[in-house]
Amino acid sequence: MAPRAREDKTFLKGALLHPVITEKSSILQAQNQYVFAVDHKANKLVIARAVENVYGIKPVAVRVSWVQGKIRVRGRRHGKTPNWKKAIVTLPQGKTITVAEGV
Repeated sequence: MAPRAREDKTFLKGALLHPVITEKSSILQAQNQYVFAVDHKANKLVIARAVENVYGIKPVAVRVSWVQGKIRVRGRRHGKTPNWKKAIVTLPQGKTITVAEGV
């Protein structure tokens, strides 16, 4: 049986775009929670499978939210940065992943 489009390995690799490195995300890492920018089509199941595929650790929980783009003004021109989707992934107790070192 062929895998569904959402469960395809190439989609899983592209589901996690990059880790989000902020002050809040570094505080969450102490609680085994990691923040990622994810593809706008990815749901919780796809994100959990992608984390398991990339890092080899099955997440306990995944929370997903949309981040509103910001208004930017350059001279008289007004623009908006794009909205993006973020996921907060909770790992089992005692398991860690290395997202960024020395930041």
